[in-house]
Amino acid sequence: MDKRVANAEAVIGRVTEGATIFVGGFGTSGVPENLINALVKQGTKNLTVASNNPGLDGFGVGQLLEAGLVKKLIASYVGANKYFEKLALNNEIEVELNPQGTLAERMRAAGAGIPAFFTPTGYGTLVAEGREVREFNGRPHILVPALHADFAFVKAWKGDRWGNLVYRKTARNFNPVMATAADYTIVEVEELVELGQIEPDHVHTPGVFVKAIFQGTQYKKPIEPSPRRKRGA
Repeated sequence: MDKRVANAEAVIGRVTEGATIFVGGFGTSGVPENLINALVKQGTKNLTVASNNPGLDGFGVGQLLEAGLVKKLIASYVGANKYFEKLALNNEIEVELNPQGTLAERMRAAGAGIPAFFTPTGYGTLVAEGREVREFNGRPHILVPALHADFAFVKAWKGDRWGNLVYRKTARNFNPVMATAADYTIVEVEELVELGQIEPDHVHTPGVFVKAIFQGTQYKKPIEPSPRRKRGA
C-alpha cells in the first residue's frame, strides 16, 4: 500500500513513446511541474497529450511542445501559447478541440466506466461532424466517446502514502477527473503527510486511483498574464 517514490525521475521511465497522457491544470493552476520537467529531460516522443490548455510559452504543456515531444494535443482553450499557435497554423501538430465541459465529462465518463454519452453542446458545429445525433426532450444531442489515457500526471496539495489526495482551491480543476481515467496515475504533492493526517471527509481523490506519489520541489507557480486592450484601442 505504500505508493511513495523518491521523485518524478523514479517513475517517469514508465512513460514510453506513443503514450497518451493526461496533464492536470487550468492555466497555471494545479500544473504537475516536476513530472513535466522529468518528461522533457527523458525526451519521450510521439505523445498524445490531453489537457485543458497548452500551457504558456516555456511552462507546463508548453514545455512538452517546445521539446518536440507531442504529436497530438487534445484541449479546450488554446489561446495563450504563441508557440502552439505556430505549430497548429503550420500543421506541425495534430489538434483536437473540445468544448471545456465536454472534455471534462469525457474524462469523468472514462473513470466511471461509461463508454460514451450524449450532449447538446457542439450540435450544429464542426464538433458534431460524423457523430451520431439523437433527440432528447425536443433537443438534438451528439454522441461523444469517453476519453481514457495510459498515464495521468496529477498535481495535488496534500497526499499520504496510500495516495489519498486533497487539492487546494482552483488547483482542483481537471486533476480529480484525470486521476480516475488513466491506467497509471502519477501524483506530485506539495505536502506528503502521514496516514491519518487527512480527514476521511476531506479526501478529494481516494488512493485507489493512484499508482505512485511523491513530494514535488521548486514550484514556479507563475501567474498567467491577462490580455488587456491598450488605452484608446
